[in-house]
Amino acid sequence: MEYDYDEQIYDSIKMRLAAVRESVADCCREAGRDVSDVTLIGVSKVFPVGYAEAACVAGLKDLGENRVQEMVPKIERFSSIGLDCNWHLIGTLQKNKVKYIIGKTSLIHSVNTIELAEEISKRSESNNVTTRILLQANVSGEESKHGFAPHELRQAIDHIMRMPNLTMCGLMTMAPIQTYEGEAREVFARTRNIFEELTSYVGTPDWTVLSMGMSQDYRSAILEGATHIRVGTAIFGNRAEYTAV
Repeated sequence: MEYDYDEQIYDSIKMRLAAVRESVADCCREAGRDVSDVTLIGVSKVFPVGYAEAACVAGLKDLGENRVQEMVPKIERFSSIGLDCNWHLIGTLQKNKVKYIIGKTSLIHSVNTIELAEEISKRSESNNVTTRILLQANVSGEESKHGFAPHELRQAIDHIMRMPNLTMCGLMTMAPIQTYEGEAREVFARTRNIFEELTSYVGTPDWTVLSMGMSQDYRSAILEGATHIRVGTAIFGNRAEYTAV
């Protein structure tokens, strides 16, 4: 099997991945949580496919992409060389791109409108698959962030639960760029509270996923109950020298 990376890339990613895993374990111990409760998603956004391959070979089995046009070729490349991982779509998803990823994702984190959920449901039904999704919650209230405001979530859930071929698994949020120490953790704590309040409202065993935290703030996210963290730079390095395909 011929991979699309060199030994230096592999060694660098393996070292970074080990450091992140150690950090995650430390955070879990501090929070009194089992490390197996936290899924580490490596975000290979804009990096060449070889970086994703190296991470997978190094033992990372969950990979995330922000853009459909990057995710699909990477999935196809993995399939062609027999590499298997769970793919997460974590970025803004346009309705006209849904058709390209149906049946190819482990989880879509960024469902931010009823209309997008309807399109995913329609495409999933026509392809005879069930798609797992998260609702994106804009807890920070930033205009630049997509997602449902906290007061909109129950109405969204009511609509989406009636849609066929969707499994609603929980919430995703993004913290703001911090203007003071601890701001991200405050947003994560509020999101956790909302998630827990909605658990009985949703009333299904699938409502188990709380996706929050990236390279700069995943430690705070774990301390506040994140089940999935989305880590790019800390695993793959600086993106500045690469451009999206």
